[in-house]
Amino acid sequence: MPKFMLLLHDQPRTFAKMSPSEMQQVIQRYVAWGRKLRAKKLVAESNKLTEDAGRVMRRKRGRVLTTDGPYAESRELLGGYFIVRAGDYDEAVERAGDCPHLDYGGTIEVRQVDER
Repeated sequence: MPKFMLLLHDQPRTFAKMSPSEMQQVIQRYVAWGRKLRAKKLVAESNKLTEDAGRVMRRKRGRVLTTDGPYAESRELLGGYFIVRAGDYDEAVERAGDCPHLDYGGTIEVRQVDER
C-alpha cells in the first residue's frame, strides 16, 4: 500500500496563547488520533519537530548558502509529520480528515512518498 506524508503546518500564535492545561488537552488529542491510526496499522512513522528554527539551504552562484530556518513571525511553520498508508490521495485525505490539527487553524499538506 502506498505511503503518504502528512505535513502539519501550524500558526505558532495559536498554541502560544494556550495555558499549560489547554496545551496538555491538545497533546492528548494528537496522541489519541495517532493511536487510532496505529491500531489500524496505518501509520508508518510520525514525529513532532523541535521548536528551533532549523536551517534552510540554497545554492547561489555555485555556493551553498545556509540560513536559519523560518522565523516565528512566519505565518505558518512546519510542526510535525505523519507517514500513513493509503490506497490513493483521496484515502490519505480521508485518513487526515479528523486530525485535531485542523481544529487549531493548522493546515495539512498531503504528499505521496515515492518508494521507487
